[in-house]
Amino acid sequence: MVVLSGRLTRDAFNALTQKGQAYSKFDIAVNRRYMDAGGNWQDEVAFVPVSLWGPAAERAKDRLKKGVPVLVEGRLVLNEYTGKDGTPQKQLVVNTRRVQILQSMYDGAQSAPADNGSQTNNNDGEPAVDDDVPF
Repeated sequence: MVVLSGRLTRDAFNALTQKGQAYSKFDIAVNRRYMDAGGNWQDEVAFVPVSLWGPAAERAKDRLKKGVPVLVEGRLVLNEYTGKDGTPQKQLVVNTRRVQILQSMYDGAQSAPADNGSQTNNNDGEPAVDDDVPF
């Protein structure tokens, strides 16, 4: 399991699968600040692709906008596909179990109250407890 905090780099792409399941795809920028050997502060940014499935994707689709800070929890999945040039490609993606929008950091407002006890299933059938997801 991985837990990452970052900001959306662009609005989420929202769609339905051929079977009618909702999903969202978005990237987050995860920042790391460190001091180099010379004593200077350096900033490093990693861009991480994220996918969100099912009812959670439906609830979040209007709120996953560029610049919004989020906390994502999920598992890493290695997607393999053939690129446009015919070469095999691989992409490591966070298949999100839970997304929390960090509104208090984003707009100065308090985070929405928890949805106490609701459960949804993520795309691999495991229960995804949404008891601290604000949407």
